Amino acid sequence: MSEECGSAGRPKGLLEQMEELMAALNADLSELADLHASGPAPVAADEGDAG
Repeated sequence: MSEECGSAGRPKGLLEQMEELMAALNADLSELADLHASGPAPVAADEGDAG
């Protein structure tokens, strides 16, 4: 089995993996917030108000 290695060539610990995942999540959330702030998205036909 191959394990991901950190900058020191040793297997990454759980903390390093969690930090990378959190950084990726924060980047995704920032991108989503930017898209949301840029304006309302068009509403699909089946998502409109039914009454």
